[in-house]
Amino acid sequence: MKTKIVVLLAVFFMVALAGCSSSSPVKEVRLNNTDNQIVVGYQKNYNEIPLRVAVSSIVSPKETLTIYQPLLEYLEMKLGQKVVLLQRKTYKEVNELITTGHADIAFVCSGNYGAQMSGMELLAVPEVDGDSTYQSFIIAGKHVNASSLSDLRGRSFAYTDPLSFSGHIAPIYMISLLGYDADHFFGRNFYTFSHDNSIQAVSDGIVDAAAVDSMIYKQAIRKFPNLDKSIKVVDKSIVVGSPPVVVNPKIEAKRKEELRSLLLTMHMDPQGKEAINKLDYDKFVDPEEENYSILIPIWLKVKEEL
Repeated sequence: MKTKIVVLLAVFFMVALAGCSSSSPVKEVRLNNTDNQIVVGYQKNYNEIPLRVAVSSIVSPKETLTIYQPLLEYLEMKLGQKVVLLQRKTYKEVNELITTGHADIAFVCSGNYGAQMSGMELLAVPEVDGDSTYQSFIIAGKHVNASSLSDLRGRSFAYTDPLSFSGHIAPIYMISLLGYDADHFFGRNFYTFSHDNSIQAVSDGIVDAAAVDSMIYKQAIRKFPNLDKSIKVVDKSIVVGSPPVVVNPKIEAKRKEELRSLLLTMHMDPQGKEAINKLDYDKFVDPEEENYSILIPIWLKVKEEL
């Protein structure tokens, strides 16, 4: 398989980014401190084993902490239990945390789930404007003469993560449907390891085009309207279930139901609603399995190229 150049983009987009975390020991991020030192969210001395929450790097590590902190604090308050955030650089590493039992609950990309269905169980899924699905947006710089993915042949292209549905799996699948080999379709390609990095790379002209999460793209345009002047959407993938919340299938049934109930009702609580809004979600709902089973044939077709 053609070697992909891995690019770590240092300072970009919605926030001043911290660099991607290393793949050495799991990083524990303290909720109420920006120096990433260990503290308990509400300064209580909990004796129980903490709830370990893993989050895929759909956005940059620092942005992840910023947007997930209210949710983590809410879980800690409602459960009466210390909550720790586990961040890893790649989706594969997050998969391993949940499937090996080193994380109790995880917020993953749909591609993660499609790649590891047997080791994860759907718990809840975010809903935005009454919709709990999303897709890959193929974006390009406004200066690029392209109106579809096929027009990007020979151009430079940014993927997010090998297991990202919207940032890698979907475009590879779409290229295969065009009758091309993804390894030789683009002039050069690389990974950015977050969707905000990819969006900024296209906006800044570092790369001609990229594949990104449609929800992250829409959030970016709402937050930074001027981005619309430098980037455009040239193609879209099929629609699949939004990035879900999952647990290890071996988790205690009572515990699983407690977590599910808390997520599905938190939009009814003012503090819970505020935490959800920070994620740009309206609420969490029960997942529809058919929105994820559609990933199976896609995964089987492209897995040898990942």
